[in-house]
Amino acid sequence: MFEFDQYLGFLAFLSILTLGFWLMIFLLTFVIPYWLIGALKEFLKERKENKSKELSN
Repeated sequence: MFEFDQYLGFLAFLSILTLGFWLMIFLLTFVIPYWLIGALKEFLKERKENKSKELSN
């Protein structure tokens, strides 16, 4: 059915596919929300600082 090199290629394909799947799950559930929440916090912090500077002038 399979020769040894075809079997290794198939295993490599499955490994890469599985690693890509889990990497995508990790990125979508942890990295991207963490990045977005941090960016939002920084934006709100800068906006608050700019408003306090305008009020003090």
